[in-house]
This record gives sequence, C-alpha cells and structure tokens, in this order.
Amino acid sequence: MNVIETKDLYKIYNSTQVPVHAVNGINLIIKKGEFTAIVGPSGCGKTTLLNLIGGLDSPTEGKVFVSGNDLCSLKSTRLIDFRMHNIGFVFQSFNLIPVLTVKENIEFIMQLQGRSRTECNQRVDELLEAIGLPDKKNHRPNQLSGGQQQRVSVARALASKPQFILADEPTANLDSKATNELLELMEKLNQEEEMTFIFSTHDERVMKKARRLVSLDDGKIIKDLSL
Repeated sequence: MNVIETKDLYKIYNSTQVPVHAVNGINLIIKKGEFTAIVGPSGCGKTTLLNLIGGLDSPTEGKVFVSGNDLCSLKSTRLIDFRMHNIGFVFQSFNLIPVLTVKENIEFIMQLQGRSRTECNQRVDELLEAIGLPDKKNHRPNQLSGGQQQRVSVARALASKPQFILADEPTANLDSKATNELLELMEKLNQEEEMTFIFSTHDERVMKKARRLVSLDDGKIIKDLSL
C-alpha cells in the first residue's frame, strides 16, 4: 500500500536574485512499513522534501498524496487536523515542551485529539516501556540526557498511531551510544508495529540501518536503492 506519493514536486525559493530549486521535480512513492533514508549533502533538499511530505510547507508545483489524500488541496485548518492524526514528526532539536513532564509531552497530541484520560494513560505507559524509560514519566526534559529526550520525542510522535514518522536529522545532536540506542528503538518499532519511517540524514549510522536509500542532489533524486 502506498502511504506517500509525490508527483512532479517542486519547491522554488525566490528570495534571492537567482531562484533556488530546493526540490526539483521529485516523483517518489513510499510504501507501508518502509525504513527509508533520504540522503545527500547539505543543501540538497532533504529537509525541504520532508517538510513538503509532512504538510509543513506547500510546493510551488506538484502534488503530495498521503494514503490517497491530496495535502495540497486541504485548507489550513483541515491540513493541521490531518497532520495531527496521520503524521508523526521527530526533529533534531527534540522540540519537547520544557515545562511539561515526559508523560505530558507524550500525551500532548492525544489530548488535542480528544482522547480519553484512560486511553492516554495506557498509551503513555506502553510507549514508556517501548522506549525503555518507564521510570522517567514525571521527569522534565532538562532532567534527561539528549538520547533520552530524543527517545521521548519518538514516543510522542508515535502516541497517536500515525501512518508514518518523519525524522529530520534525528541523530544530529546525539553521541554514538545514544544514536545506536535510538536506531535500535526505531528499527524495533518498525518491525513490531509496521511503523513507516522516513529519515533525512547524512549520518552513515542511519544509512547503514536503512533498507532504502533515496539520494538527492540539487533537489533531484539521483539514486534510489533498496537494500
């Protein structure tokens, strides 16, 4: 089943005298359960492509479909609601809310969705076990290591059971030990829950774990390799 499909996708920035083609005619299909890394040098269009797939930015031309839904045709309020229910995000800067506890950060999206207190509690406990931090429920982000914070951000992304997870350079601020632990966690969730993961990265450690490498240069796909 196709979870994501882009058709003739372009993103052109005109803030300088010379237009920048950040994404330049990309056609890409991601199927359910894939563990895919979008790779390439800085400035090649990785993050822009992820932002377009996640509905965080709109294309200059082309279409983005998530399970057949055309994101480009959704009005802003409908798009926000669609993202909240269907797409999970993991950022390199963790983006946890500092005044909330680990539990409150994880359940935040579920509360916005109107899930019951019982359902929120049960899902948080499941995810804390899955990420190996059941004893950190009442800690705040500044009481956790970088690797632990990133694991919490993965749990938050998974909380609402989205169709896929977009992870933008998720290992950029982590040491080798934390990176390996995070990748093992994501690989486990991918295999056990069939969760679809799409990374943007230039980290060789992520590339070695990926089962598909989509290489970009100058906003174009130059290689698409299944491993």
